[in-house]
Amino acid sequence: MKKTVKDIVIDYLFIFIGCVLMAFAITSILKPNNLVTGGITGISIIADRVIHIKYTYVYYVLSLVVLVSSFIFLGKKDGMKIIVLSVCFPVILMILEEINIMFIENDLILASIYYGVISGVGCGVVLKRGFSFGGTDTIAKILHKRILPFVSMSQILLVMDTMVIATSAIVYDMNIALYAIVTQFIFVKAMDAVLFGLKAKKIKLEIISKEYEEIIGYILNKIHRGVSTYDIKGAYTDESRIKIICICSPRDVIMIKNFIAKVDPHAFLYGVSINSVWGEGADFESLLEDNM
Repeated sequence: MKKTVKDIVIDYLFIFIGCVLMAFAITSILKPNNLVTGGITGISIIADRVIHIKYTYVYYVLSLVVLVSSFIFLGKKDGMKIIVLSVCFPVILMILEEINIMFIENDLILASIYYGVISGVGCGVVLKRGFSFGGTDTIAKILHKRILPFVSMSQILLVMDTMVIATSAIVYDMNIALYAIVTQFIFVKAMDAVLFGLKAKKIKLEIISKEYEEIIGYILNKIHRGVSTYDIKGAYTDESRIKIICICSPRDVIMIKNFIAKVDPHAFLYGVSINSVWGEGADFESLLEDNM
């Protein structure tokens, strides 16, 4: 579906807001308090300390290197996803660095918290519009595709961020490295809150029971949740069974579990936590609303 002019304008408005929030968090909170975080931001700040080249310049160079590498190793499609942020964000970062707004100073705990929240919200706003900053996540994608296909991207990313934080312990001290872990944790949580909302997580519940008809009736009529069923066969017993799948709230899971314990104590069920569900249903998010 082709985007309208209105959609494009909204996209770039959110990108601008996200970039400003991220740049503000770095220039007004992180850097004035001599704190470090993971990713290209952390690498740039550490490089500033070691080679005495302004971190905004280092960030710009690294962003362009990642952008060019993305086009070379991942192709035009992936390169286009990060081109806007790779060019625009470092410019906004330089501008706010020159304005030099002090938000929090000489309070490492508050600085760690506020940096994590503000930068996490800024990054989440950008990612929710389908764009990327082209940082260490892109580097991890390149390494996974070209060099380490047997290692997951999340593991590569974790190793890279760990190396940045470990380096900060050498360049600065152990306390700064520990605060970096705090900022990274809060950053991820704030970003997830923007991407998936603050509502309670949903549970995907899968049930295998001989009393499946009674369980389905309970879920439909008492819990008022939708149910899907699948025909399955056990490899050990070679018996055909019905698997019940239901997406519901944690409270619903407890009620369903207690009911199943009464009607079939030998039933098999397990739940998987999921961040968000889009579609029609109680407490589910609308596909249209999420794209606004």
